[in-house]
Amino acid sequence: MRVSMPRVLLLLFALSVMTMMFVARCGINIDGHFHQQDGAPKVHNPQKEYYATLLQNQQIQHNNEVQALKKQLATMQGTLEFLGYDGNDDRVINTTPRQSRVDFESYFQKQLEASEVMHGVTLKTEYESVTFNSFTLNRIFLIDPGLGKRVVEKPIGYKKKDLTEVLSHALDSLNARRRASKNLYTADHFIEGMYRTEPSIGTHYELYFRDIEHPSSTTSYTKVVLMRPFGPLITALRDQIKTDKTIINLILPLSGRIETFRKFVDRFIRVCIERDRRVYLTIVYFGKHRLPEVKSLLGVVSRKYHFKNIKLVTLNEKFSRGRGLQIGAKSWDKGDVLMFLCDVDVVFSLEFLERCRVNTKPGKRVYYPVVFSLYNPKVVYSLHDAPIPSSKDQLIISKDTGFWRDFGYGMTCQYRSDFLSIRGFDEDIEGWGMEDVLLYRKYVRSTYMVVRSTDPGIFHLWHEKLCDPKLPLDQYRSCIRSKALNEASHAQLGLLAFKDEVDLHRSYKKKTNTYPP
Repeated sequence: MRVSMPRVLLLLFALSVMTMMFVARCGINIDGHFHQQDGAPKVHNPQKEYYATLLQNQQIQHNNEVQALKKQLATMQGTLEFLGYDGNDDRVINTTPRQSRVDFESYFQKQLEASEVMHGVTLKTEYESVTFNSFTLNRIFLIDPGLGKRVVEKPIGYKKKDLTEVLSHALDSLNARRRASKNLYTADHFIEGMYRTEPSIGTHYELYFRDIEHPSSTTSYTKVVLMRPFGPLITALRDQIKTDKTIINLILPLSGRIETFRKFVDRFIRVCIERDRRVYLTIVYFGKHRLPEVKSLLGVVSRKYHFKNIKLVTLNEKFSRGRGLQIGAKSWDKGDVLMFLCDVDVVFSLEFLERCRVNTKPGKRVYYPVVFSLYNPKVVYSLHDAPIPSSKDQLIISKDTGFWRDFGYGMTCQYRSDFLSIRGFDEDIEGWGMEDVLLYRKYVRSTYMVVRSTDPGIFHLWHEKLCDPKLPLDQYRSCIRSKALNEASHAQLGLLAFKDEVDLHRSYKKKTNTYPP
């Protein structure tokens, strides 16, 4: 529902009252001006003085009322702005009746009462409990290691801004009643704190300071508990998105690996040709080794499925993923297009292609899905004494089958115009990795919105990874790290490491469960 008309009418009424007040005030001043121009001699008139004093008092009262109305008007204007009213009825942002009547102070108080700040809250299981992160002035001890996989880090960016604001607020609160005293709390008195965020309520902070009244004591502290409650939901934007005419140019750099490429083409036929029908395939092939096989395979697909949206670009040079994607993007000559920068080991669904379309917008948004990377199936299934299923049946998202590849930025959807505007890849990088990270950094440091989200419709298949010892140190370390993470989970690698003990336990259990006839 739109912002209610009574609010707009109230605003107009307030403006009308203010105008009347000012007219009344000006009328008094004009009248006085005409009396001063009168040539008649001034005669002492007590009744006239009485009315003059009365008018003066009324004028003061009117001025006070005008100031009060101004404050009310400013409050109403702020509320309308918060609710999305910008003066143009055609662009009023939708809101709900609850939002237009909400008492924010009361709402925040309810948020505080719902949290565990004032009292304990009954939970169903231990998984509902939200763990605190401890912090000092220069360290945060993280329960969730995040992208950097750090268990401790220096607060930077928004974390530093948040904790600095929290500490400042706590100090102001402690010193509010000590202004007359020279002995005030400072950041030097801060010892440590902890915080946690409850998703539907807000962020809860607890800070501990040395007791300023007992500076020599090691067992006396001052505690401050703060709450940053979440506000009520508001509708920020409503938009209609149509994807029926959005073509995706899938760009695939390739060198050798023909058997893997055949499987990729089979999946492309099932998803893109037979079902989606809005995908263009650009292959950038490096070298001449097995090139005739690639040409033959693409020719068969084109003839059998009457699919003409295929382009093969050949480069007789050493493989470079970044250069391949750059050449593939530049080879498009039909105006702007949505690109999906892909790898031959990737499996994607029809739903992923739609997310690729809805999460991108030229000049505004680029999509960087977090791919689910599958572990080595020989490890995963052998530990459970199970046969290795087909590649299709391995596409299961669980902690035992794979992990979210949050450090990988190779798979991305973005418009060609944005890719060229930000100057694309560094073509000088050779071999494995780094080119995708550098492109991602360009977008992060720009004004584009980078949509980074887990996507259940795109998988990275396990394959044996070889790290060239001739690679630069940073590339080589990244390759080794990726190789270790791709192999198996921490628990599975542990079972492999203690395989002898596991086998011994199995043999013991067999003996104890065997009974004489």
